[in-house]
Amino acid sequence: MAVWDDLTGQDDAIAVVRAASDGADARSMTHSWLITGPPGSGRSNLAYAFATALLSPGTPDGDLATRRQVEARTHPDLAVLSTERVIISIDEVRTLVSSSQFAPSVGRYRVMVIEDADRMSERTSNVLLKALEEPPERTVWILCAPSDADLLPTIRSRVRTVRLKVPSVADVATLIERRDGVDATTAERAARHAQSHIGMAHRLATNEEARRRRSETLTLALGIRSVSGAVLAAASLLEIAGADAKAITEERDAEEREHALRSLGVEPGGTVPPALRGQLRQLEEDQKRRATRSLRDGIDRILVDLQSLYRDVMMLQLGSASELVNLELLDRLEALSAHSTPAATLAAMDAVQTARERIDGNVAPALALEAMLTTILRGTAARKGTDL
Repeated sequence: MAVWDDLTGQDDAIAVVRAASDGADARSMTHSWLITGPPGSGRSNLAYAFATALLSPGTPDGDLATRRQVEARTHPDLAVLSTERVIISIDEVRTLVSSSQFAPSVGRYRVMVIEDADRMSERTSNVLLKALEEPPERTVWILCAPSDADLLPTIRSRVRTVRLKVPSVADVATLIERRDGVDATTAERAARHAQSHIGMAHRLATNEEARRRRSETLTLALGIRSVSGAVLAAASLLEIAGADAKAITEERDAEEREHALRSLGVEPGGTVPPALRGQLRQLEEDQKRRATRSLRDGIDRILVDLQSLYRDVMMLQLGSASELVNLELLDRLEALSAHSTPAATLAAMDAVQTARERIDGNVAPALALEAMLTTILRGTAARKGTDL
């Protein structure tokens, strides 16, 4: 199986990086790359597939042994920088830049991958810039970001950009059905609800609790009738996001702790020697930071789902029932569209987007959600000519 098989809807991008990893045409290869695309389009998946192809001996489709090493992040010629925090620290980039100076030990290249490169501050980006300006001959940098506009112009000028597009629902459904072994109906519904976000589609297809929480989110939004109801709904949405974030991080935290104890030579259930407790404390601090980030991501997922709700209402109001995200709620969507106008629905979508921006700017999530739902409610009341 080729390393590209788990990528979907990105034939043009795959063709570019596959030609570079093939090595047949030296003009196709460069020392620094930037993979851009919307969330869920598969930026990091393409980055690691490309890395596998570059590190595999003699084949642009990746050999199985190298693929397993890249998936485990244990290949000696691969270095990865990813973060669970809001920003990538300058020390992390300095460490990566230092390791980029080493010659490859077993392969053709030494490959450096930075996920979410848009999380670097200007000062941190300048540290990376120096490495991109004078790279060792056999070092390849692969950066990932939503857009090239998220990086400094000086960095953009030194990378070759590969742009991904949003895959179709059908493409994502086909991938989920084949890779995760779910039935076609479940795969199609998950891909549609995830709006072609591959990672979220996988989770919705394989996790019943995730599907239940998404349904509860939309039901809450559709049932608000008063300001007090909006405040209570905001609290409930925050609780749902918290439960979702906990479900994502809890299992991973336990696996990380078990692996850390095993690597330190501590038996399960055994006492950690005082000299080693500092390392575990660092792990726990990293997990707390990840939990904070996961909660924020969970809230954003809820807001994206709400955005899809009003997007469907807008589609119905404009006379198009094709490609609705929430087909299962068609009756309620039609009722809402009949008692609203496209302008009012657009205002509701703007309120959701404003909430996303406020939370991204560190406004308390509860306040941002309350303001959003109250704004939407007032717009509904004004359309109906009633008092709150």
